Amino acid sequence: MCGRFTLIDPEQALTVQFNLPATPGLKPRYNIAPTQPVVAVRLAPDGGDREATLLTWGLVPFWARDPAIGARMINARAETVAEKPAFRAAFRRRRCLIVADGFYEWQKPAGGRGSKQPYYVRLREGRPFAFAGLWEHWEGTDGSAIESCTLLTTEPNDLLQAVHNRMPVILSPQDYDLWLDTTVQGSDPLGPLLRPYPAEEMEAYAVSRLVNSPQNDDPRCIEPLPQQPDLLRM
Repeated sequence: MCGRFTLIDPEQALTVQFNLPATPGLKPRYNIAPTQPVVAVRLAPDGGDREATLLTWGLVPFWARDPAIGARMINARAETVAEKPAFRAAFRRRRCLIVADGFYEWQKPAGGRGSKQPYYVRLREGRPFAFAGLWEHWEGTDGSAIESCTLLTTEPNDLLQAVHNRMPVILSPQDYDLWLDTTVQGSDPLGPLLRPYPAEEMEAYAVSRLVNSPQNDDPRCIEPLPQQPDLLRM
């Protein structure tokens, strides 16, 4: 699964990687957690061009009676997303790019006892990237509205399998247009995009357990542990 990630330079990510106007007022985030706002790129709901928006992390299906269900919908498995009732409508028509520049995974200790060790994972070249995401619009009987999202996950690549049995789907930039195209539907054209990202283009290193608490959201979260082995690289 993916339960935490970073977006340290949102301005650069939106203007350079996603070719969008700068969005003022976004601060660096070192520990983005479920139920918090995340930066997403999607096609404007009115059928227009790409837009950057803030979505609540944890998808609330349009048919849900209680929006609290979103806290359990932070990830969607790529293998079943097209069929699951909570995600299938969004998979057909409401796909998005969730902007990040790194994420965390927790490794279970040998023997299964003790605290899990968090690792920070990023692209070796350090550029921002996009998770494959879905978004949804929910309206309550009182007129309230929530726009929310989920991240797709897949099996781990050769780098991440030493840390966790799942990893988020990271899309290649050349696949952004296809993923956002609402005229494209179904697993046949989209399924090949939902694959593990090349391990040789990524790296991971152990970080402090400070990241376990969402209240800690500062550069300490991504600092490598002292005296640890070399970065995990392929």
